[in-house]
Amino acid sequence: MTSIRRQLLVWLLAGLALATLIAALAVYTRARIEAAELFDYQLQLMAASFPHQGVGQAAAPQGGEQGIDGDIVVVQIWNQVGVQLYWSRPGSPILQRLDLGFSTVATPRGDWRVFNTLIDGNVVQVSQPLRARDELAAGIALRTMLPLLILLPILAGLVWITVSRGLRPLKDVAAALNRRTEDALEPLPVAPVPNEVTPLVTALNELLARLSGALNLQKAFIADAAHELRTPLTAVNLQIQNAEKAATGAERATAFVQLKAGAERASRVVQQLLTMARSEPGAAEQPMAVVDLTAIAREVVAEHAPLAEAKGVDLGMSADSPVTVTGDSDALRILFANLIDNAVKYTPHGSAIDVAVGVDGLHPVCVVTDTGPGIPLGERARVFDRFYRRAVSGVEGSGLGLAIVQRIAQRHGATVELSEGPNRNGLKVVVRFKSV
Repeated sequence: MTSIRRQLLVWLLAGLALATLIAALAVYTRARIEAAELFDYQLQLMAASFPHQGVGQAAAPQGGEQGIDGDIVVVQIWNQVGVQLYWSRPGSPILQRLDLGFSTVATPRGDWRVFNTLIDGNVVQVSQPLRARDELAAGIALRTMLPLLILLPILAGLVWITVSRGLRPLKDVAAALNRRTEDALEPLPVAPVPNEVTPLVTALNELLARLSGALNLQKAFIADAAHELRTPLTAVNLQIQNAEKAATGAERATAFVQLKAGAERASRVVQQLLTMARSEPGAAEQPMAVVDLTAIAREVVAEHAPLAEAKGVDLGMSADSPVTVTGDSDALRILFANLIDNAVKYTPHGSAIDVAVGVDGLHPVCVVTDTGPGIPLGERARVFDRFYRRAVSGVEGSGLGLAIVQRIAQRHGATVELSEGPNRNGLKVVVRFKSV
């Protein structure tokens, strides 16, 4: 599992260590360069302090052997013809290089730094082993880098503390969520949260709001479903009791007819409830595909034709050509079925139901028109509520038909419009889809 804390610490500490290393190398290199320049300057000063000496190997000048921090410096003097006049340390390498200025000379005892200068006609040579110079320079450089090395763990600790404090708001949000119960869906406070965490808290609050709405809908749906099922199940139970108490075959037959009708009503309510549950947000949905509205409507009309014929209703359909939309064919079939089923239920004997599929401008539309009692203007918004039933004599229903139609239409980005039928009679339902 990826850890933000670990990644921040690794990258910050690695960057800090790399920056410290680069700074240390730069300081070390610069310190060695400056130390070398300082030692060269000291060689110049020492050479200038030696005047002409006597001929031959003389004793060391006053003060003994010259050195820098205890490291040996060898002084030699030659005259113009190359005769050595002075040698401060017998046994040291004889570096008879008469070229004036600085040079580096390789000897069996290592490289030496040599400075030659001309004083009173004699060549004064001051030399020093580079090994000693390098050791002194390295010591100076290391002492210069010591504050950086001491500062590195301090900075690492500050990085650790800063990262921990920076990530604390995330831990606080997680802790606040962990302390909640499953029904505590109120939004998280946004005020004390840093700006970087605010989008996360805002998104969580939006999710909690959606979950709260979904749970409230689910609770209301369960309560309404229980209420709706109670009546047909109670009726079935009473009809079973009547069948048990029937004294004659005719009474028993009548009771069974009523029992069958009650069972069919309960089955219809259960089927509608299942259809409604499948149309709820978050339910398993079929993938969208290009479907032909005309073909779906024609199939549903054919399925309902026997029912309409049995009731004496003329059910017809008009469609000029295929009309395609992107949608779920099964859901759209349910939409058509509910519209036509409602129309057949409410249309009186001898009337007509017209189903039309076409294109209005750029919008595919399907229209179902009946000549039933219609819906008053004041009730047209409420008929889309679940379990809302109008008081129409002789018509039974669960109050879910138009609610299911509305859900399916919303899923497809369509709108459902209710208006009066021809001659201000009946009901006209128009489902208008998004433009093609």
